[in-house]
Amino acid sequence: MNTELLAEKLVSWIKDEVLAAGCKGTVLGLSGGLDSSVLAVLCQQAFPRNTLGVIMPCCSHQKDKAHAEEVAGKFAMPTTEVVLDNIFDALLQTLPDYKPDPTLSRLAQANLKARLRMLTLYNIANQLKYMVAGSSNRSEISIGYFTKYGDGGADIMPLGNLVKGQVRELACFLEVPRAIIDKPPSAGLWEGQTDEDEMGFNYEALDRYFLTGEASDELRGKIEAMMADSKHKRAVPPIPPF
Repeated sequence: MNTELLAEKLVSWIKDEVLAAGCKGTVLGLSGGLDSSVLAVLCQQAFPRNTLGVIMPCCSHQKDKAHAEEVAGKFAMPTTEVVLDNIFDALLQTLPDYKPDPTLSRLAQANLKARLRMLTLYNIANQLKYMVAGSSNRSEISIGYFTKYGDGGADIMPLGNLVKGQVRELACFLEVPRAIIDKPPSAGLWEGQTDEDEMGFNYEALDRYFLTGEASDELRGKIEAMMADSKHKRAVPPIPPF
């Protein structure tokens, strides 16, 4: 499927899903990253008068906010900003601190940021009768590279069948600002964080595995272990069969 047709079909799918649910439009987190930018353009095309981008800095890098605003400005997308710094800090002071090892502590704090953003989006969606659109792609979903009930919490995932490279092709077609397309993918969870450093391999290798099955034995083992470990993230909570 060529990129133009893919974009048209995704816009139509978004519109159909939202209207079938009895909703009026879409709300999404506008992070300044590649995936959220592509999602924003598609949602804006589906619902030109009923799409809202929410910029949610949470001890975030200023460049991310600038990129989010650049996308919103270029595509005339309404936005609102909800600064979560104080809420995040208050929760860290309020929640119990079990003093795990530094890696677990950093992960817990990163997940807290993602879940605060999910709460924010659903609060707005409930008020406007919109659906929450999530920006996760196939590459991330398949290996569990998302926060359960955080950025994984959404009503629709329009990019969920596209690997990262396909999302990048869409971004080029949709004329997302070049600086966003070219910057290293990052969830912005902590200073200097990048997706590929955290995963331990690059998106090109991950995409190749999903599209062709090709990978070194070491990489294949790592990817398949991540898929198995994150299976619970892609399923509804288990219910006893009795």
